[in-house]
Amino acid sequence: MRFFHINGSQVTELSAQPWAQLRLPASGYLWLSCPRAEFEQHQAVLQATLQRLCALQLVDLHVSDLLNAHLPSRYDFTSLYDLLVFHRLTTATSGSEVPPANRTTHRGGPPVLHHIDTSPVGFVVLDRLLLTVHPQDCALRDSYAQRLLASGNPAPSADASAVPDARSTGARGVPSSPADLMLRLVNHMVDGFLALRRELSHQLDHWQAELLNPKTRFANWNMMLAARQSLHQIDEVCEDQRSAIQDWIEALKGWPDSDPQSSQHERDLLHVRSRDVLEHIERVVHHVRQLEQSAETAVQIHFNAQSHRTNEIMRTLTVLTAVFLPLNLIAGIFGMNFEFIPLLHRSNGFWLAMSAMALIATGLVLFFWRKRYLERTAR
Repeated sequence: MRFFHINGSQVTELSAQPWAQLRLPASGYLWLSCPRAEFEQHQAVLQATLQRLCALQLVDLHVSDLLNAHLPSRYDFTSLYDLLVFHRLTTATSGSEVPPANRTTHRGGPPVLHHIDTSPVGFVVLDRLLLTVHPQDCALRDSYAQRLLASGNPAPSADASAVPDARSTGARGVPSSPADLMLRLVNHMVDGFLALRRELSHQLDHWQAELLNPKTRFANWNMMLAARQSLHQIDEVCEDQRSAIQDWIEALKGWPDSDPQSSQHERDLLHVRSRDVLEHIERVVHHVRQLEQSAETAVQIHFNAQSHRTNEIMRTLTVLTAVFLPLNLIAGIFGMNFEFIPLLHRSNGFWLAMSAMALIATGLVLFFWRKRYLERTAR
């Protein structure tokens, strides 16, 4: 469990303390980050803390959503807070909460496919507080918290009179509100999907080269099938993510203009950042579908190439059979048990028969070569 106080361009991590000792600061807002197991264990204390700090409690159904480790990405709201459940990528060693009986421990395919396990992160957005419920040992939370602390507490400048730029709370600085912080965390999750998409793209490019190489015999069909299934899973996850962000954008449009906690400029920034997150998700969906199509096309080209190669082999064998067929006929005729056969008792009869067979074979080879039946296909 980690607590942060964000005030303007300053970020302070509060020391570990019980929920009952938390106090809402006079200015700024709080970010409360809680593991899902601890959230389940201290539900009553958390609800009492929210009642004391913000005069509200979470709806029971929303508590169930935050505790559900299999819930797809979704958005919901009340008159006092907004709830967003968003899936992130995780590894088998980074706090995946999938039960051992259902977790894929021996997934086939390349090592990158071991990353295709997702778990939801819950966001409860209030006016001056952001509550996140995440899996145990959330590396994504820790990495962003480190970045947030670095941006909120920069290294001291040589110019002591330097005044922090007002834009430091903008796109590259400290989030100006709990909603802004939530969108930045969500964007950080989507970047993980983009990085995984690049790794899968490199792996599929390697497989395509193997599939189209006539000198290799491709045998990684289980890996290819696992990759396609993983791409399909990412597509489904991203579709849920896109629906959740679209619902959030629609709800954001309905925020009252007289809301004292958010100015028009802040709402415009939230709209811009929300559309940016949505655009990143659509990029992931687009690339994933391209990879699915590329994998399917590579498989089809592979089987077409194998069929073409088989046809070439059968054509060559057919030509060879056609060349030797008249030779077998001549050999069969001279092998008949007749007493009088032309050339049979001549001293040069054997050489005459062999010459005739050689001329016939040469003529047939030239004929088939002219018809391009023996032409090798350029590669």
